[in-house]
Amino acid sequence: MTASLASPSFEFDTIIKNARIVTASEVYEHISAIGIKDGVIQAIATSLPATSSTLVVDAEGAYVTPGGIDSHVHLHQDNAPSGDKWLSGSRSALAGGNTTILAFATQEHKNDTLFPVLEEYHGRARDQCYIDYGFHVILTKPNPTILEHELPKLAAEGGISSVKLYMTYPGKKLDDGSMLNIMMATRELGMTTMIHAENSDMIDLVTKKLLEHQRTSPYYHALARPQIAESEATHRAIALATLTSAPILLVHMSTPVALTHARKAQSKELLPVHAETCPHYLYLTSQQLASTTNIHQDEHGHVHEDEDEWAGAKHICAPPLRHDESDLQSLWDAVNNGTITVISSDHAPTCYDDVTGKKKPVEAAKARGDGSKPTFAATPNGLPGIETRLPLLFHAATSPDMRPERRISLPKFVAVTATNAAKLYGMAGKKGSIAPGYDADITVWYPESDARGKTRIGNKMLHHAIDYTPFEGMEVCNWPRKTFLRGRLVWDRDIELKDGYGKGLLGGPGDGQWLSRSRGQVLVGRVGQTPAGMKVGEREEWGLKV
Repeated sequence: MTASLASPSFEFDTIIKNARIVTASEVYEHISAIGIKDGVIQAIATSLPATSSTLVVDAEGAYVTPGGIDSHVHLHQDNAPSGDKWLSGSRSALAGGNTTILAFATQEHKNDTLFPVLEEYHGRARDQCYIDYGFHVILTKPNPTILEHELPKLAAEGGISSVKLYMTYPGKKLDDGSMLNIMMATRELGMTTMIHAENSDMIDLVTKKLLEHQRTSPYYHALARPQIAESEATHRAIALATLTSAPILLVHMSTPVALTHARKAQSKELLPVHAETCPHYLYLTSQQLASTTNIHQDEHGHVHEDEDEWAGAKHICAPPLRHDESDLQSLWDAVNNGTITVISSDHAPTCYDDVTGKKKPVEAAKARGDGSKPTFAATPNGLPGIETRLPLLFHAATSPDMRPERRISLPKFVAVTATNAAKLYGMAGKKGSIAPGYDADITVWYPESDARGKTRIGNKMLHHAIDYTPFEGMEVCNWPRKTFLRGRLVWDRDIELKDGYGKGLLGGPGDGQWLSRSRGQVLVGRVGQTPAGMKVGEREEWGLKV
């Protein structure tokens, strides 16, 4: 792709030269230069003229991709007091090559209106974010005022084009009737409805039975949330969306059968059902929950192992890590066949060694002093992963050591880590691609010949505020070398490696801008399909505008 300059005297603020540009549709055939002016990509050509005031960055023939968009992160949440807040979470995202994050503003049951909730979350994020950001709204109490008056105002004026619903968790889960009412409202507003699909009653029953039989260690978390709980809820969520003709995104999918439901809805029924997964479901199994060893690296890179019977709790998340390598393979297959639309981190961490974190049940048992065992059921859910998401997936796209059946293409990498999220969540034309007119949100990787790209992941190198990473010791073939946010160089790993931890963060917590998002796009299927057994026009008869 080549864009001509506006005039021979056109000056660029920054030129990235010798770049192998990757978009969601192609790897550019020719080594290119990217011209940036006023934070926006102005031109792409084989070469571009620089002036004395132009910052010229040599990519040295390395791949250059859009800045990552992590569209599912939890920051400064009340239920995670030891978790990342916006400052630490966004700097970690930046060091991992991301330029945009979408986090959650949670309506609690005590909240009868959304506006104070959103103002509270705006206050938490304002001037605390290294990169651009936006919110999804978690709805837990969808009263008529919210559905009929507040959501329309948010969609039209508030710059929020997505909501999230839970089918599990006390205090958050919604019944089918509430979900249907929300879907009818979001459908008419063009908002994307995100759904955490697990059958709450199944989970409660199995958890109760496990605890009755003294199955309390972290490993039993994976048994307490069986695959059928996800697959049943997924099927039900798709049925509700089919009735209301509402586009949905099924978040953090982890099971083969649930993915089959999504694939059938997309391909055979042409329904607007989108699917998301996360790197931990692609790389890790439930065996991690059985661990009794803490693995960590010191400042010299030496690996140490300490015995700790509760160490498996570091890997507790929901849905849980699945048991078999075939489960992981089903997810890789779903990425490659297009079933999975986006890959997010679901960064929802709490510290491990903290009385409010993963060791909460251990500390509570000590405090009781009655000899009772700590239990997985009292352990906070969630894993850190905001900084490791892009390197783990770039490894799958470029490493010759990756198993052939688990490789993805570079355009697929860009699609699932940036472009699709931009389209789905109302940022198309501005974020998620490298093209003239787009924000100059750009990540430069290391050339394949540069040994500095090869990285063994260790928590000490990461920039979050959490005391562990579930990917400790894993090796990836590359790491984001430089990242530009709206044309400004804000991360330089060469400086980090030379001058020490944190020195590569060239930006600051006030750099991130609030993103007012427009209506999202449907990326799979079609809105308005008439389900089998329903006559054309039936929805209009009961009041839904299609």
